[in-house]
Amino acid sequence: MTRSPESDARTRLVDATTELLWERGYAATSPRAIMDRAEVGQGSLYHHFAGKEALAAAAFEHRAAETFAAADALLSADRPAPQRIRDYLLRQRDVLRGCPVGRMAQDADVLTSAPLQEILRTTFTRLRGLMRSVVAEGIRTGDFPADLDPQELADTVLAVVQGGYVLARAQGSAVPFHRAVTGAVALIDHAATPTTGSST
Repeated sequence: MTRSPESDARTRLVDATTELLWERGYAATSPRAIMDRAEVGQGSLYHHFAGKEALAAAAFEHRAAETFAAADALLSADRPAPQRIRDYLLRQRDVLRGCPVGRMAQDADVLTSAPLQEILRTTFTRLRGLMRSVVAEGIRTGDFPADLDPQELADTVLAVVQGGYVLARAQGSAVPFHRAVTGAVALIDHAATPTTGSST
């Protein structure tokens, strides 16, 4: 189906904003930069969106949905719980660009924008809940010990990933990230019962 010029312009605006938010963050992304990247005029921007915040919310929601879907594909796979968490930790990432969702939490302007803050909060709440459910399932199946706290381990795994991004970007090298997730995998292997073992 051929898209209309109006829908094509809207798509280009969202795509351009999605990339610019990841590259520069919200505060440093101007409407002019978005229009230049999308190759549209001011009229198109304000025809589709009330302003920068509304456009950023549409772009951020799109990126957040993609990020959650990628995590869900690994964490909901038909594999033992410890292996799913290992797969999540070790999956291929564009480390030096940072997490497209977590990076937004470092932008003060995002934290004062109700729509953007809500997307950020909701995405991490869903991701924490998904990770917690995987750990809880592992406890039920005997892959993790019964005295393990699902939320503590879930938050630890997510904190390692997000903190690994920060260390890598600060050093300009992906090495600290890979060390962090490798260390987290070792923790998962230690926590897992002997029957699951490590397959990484």
